[in-house]
Amino acid sequence: MKNFFLFLVSGFLCLSVYSQEIDYSQPESNDIRSLDFKIIGKIGGNFLVYKNTRSNYEISVYDNSMRLTDNIDLRFMPQKTLNVDFVAHQDFAWLIYQYQKRNIIHCMAVKINSEGKLLTDPMELDTTSLSFFSDNKIYSTISSEDKSKIMIYKIQKKNDRYNFTTLLFDGSLQLLHKSRILTDFDDKKDIFSDFFVDNKGNFVFTRGNRSSSREFIQQLDLIVKHSDADNFNITPLDLSDKFLDEIKLKVDNINQHYVINSLYYIKRRGNVEGLYTAVWDEENKKLVSQYFAELGDSIRSVAKNEGGNKSALNDFFIRDVILKKDGGYILTAEDYYTQSRSSPWNRYDYLYGGYPSYFSPYYYNYYSPYSYGYFGRQGLYNSGQARYYYNNILILNMDNTGKLEWSNVIHKSQYDDNDDNFLSYSIMLTGGKLHFLFNQLERRIQLLNDQTVSASGEVDRNPPLKNLDRGYQFMPRYAKQVSASQIIIPCIYRNFICFAKIEYP
Repeated sequence: MKNFFLFLVSGFLCLSVYSQEIDYSQPESNDIRSLDFKIIGKIGGNFLVYKNTRSNYEISVYDNSMRLTDNIDLRFMPQKTLNVDFVAHQDFAWLIYQYQKRNIIHCMAVKINSEGKLLTDPMELDTTSLSFFSDNKIYSTISSEDKSKIMIYKIQKKNDRYNFTTLLFDGSLQLLHKSRILTDFDDKKDIFSDFFVDNKGNFVFTRGNRSSSREFIQQLDLIVKHSDADNFNITPLDLSDKFLDEIKLKVDNINQHYVINSLYYIKRRGNVEGLYTAVWDEENKKLVSQYFAELGDSIRSVAKNEGGNKSALNDFFIRDVILKKDGGYILTAEDYYTQSRSSPWNRYDYLYGGYPSYFSPYYYNYYSPYSYGYFGRQGLYNSGQARYYYNNILILNMDNTGKLEWSNVIHKSQYDDNDDNFLSYSIMLTGGKLHFLFNQLERRIQLLNDQTVSASGEVDRNPPLKNLDRGYQFMPRYAKQVSASQIIIPCIYRNFICFAKIEYP
């Protein structure tokens, strides 16, 4: 177990007795509650946050004490910029954006330094001509774990087929390869996972097939486009007549593996039986393992706050997959559901329709694992009459074949009406432990809790964090770890958005 975590730093263990420190940024008059933002990261000792209010775009620069040192007005960006992504390096970041002029979508990039200032003029990466009824948010940006590869891709529907265009760049945004690939896709039956690019520049995702739009996945393909190829390598995976729901794909660059996880069922509309895992060895082009891990009553009885064991896992959704050096990983799943006067909670609707498309885990244009934004979801679901529940967190430790080694549960109970921005949790990995940060109601006050999971699976509740000032409402689900010992958490103070930095010793 010495290699438990990918970023294990053993020297932190002896320092863990000291308390964590919190620094808050001061609320700014323009940082109103409806602000859209993305935490860019820590660059050259500063913390950079992108902000967008209506048609105003800027980067706020904070020092190590979260004091605002500058606001950089991004005047070069058109008023109707459609989408903004960032690829942060240690000393600089790429700002990649797209805008429409007449019927042309322009994908642009600019390099910024640790002070948020431009190091280059805006440069054009690609353009697309649109028809009148086409979706204009067509470009998405992903980067490899080591930031040596950046991929910009677009997917356009053409005659009931999907036309993929991929542009692979190096870390300096020099074009390495461009591909156009036409592939079959049935909107009512097929669904993609999230898209990734590995450290070698391979483009990877999964495609699931359902018998109808209201069913779980019954066929699954792993799809890889190699860095210099102009075609997809498609590998069907045998599901042994079982059914899957949301697919979670993870790239293990150390072992050159692609890890696939999903909750599985043995019959349509049945109960969750356990966890499906497949591990693909990209170097040797073979399936290392494929395993259906049944989760028994010992796990079910502690995972669910109420109800019988058979249905205990039916409201859980996989949230995080954290890799270990030996090829194993930690998987977390959260108990989540909603209640509404107008319609009952339905897992099928949440995954495959019935909600606005941008709420779906599969709406790839809206959600990106590389984008940490606050999107103001309150009031958008069911005409503002929903109650959101985010409860226990299930933690599973899997070996490098996908077999369960140990499990545990962090118990929490959270709910809110019409707004779930303050619910759920974030993970901070430091000192050889996983820190789970989430709000919990204590004595009528929402306090930020910190519970840790050790290498052996033990759960400990840490003392309250220092400087938990009253009046700050934390939004941990939008937090971002920016260094080995620091995490930035957005919060609300008197109806303004500000940011808190938590630093671990």
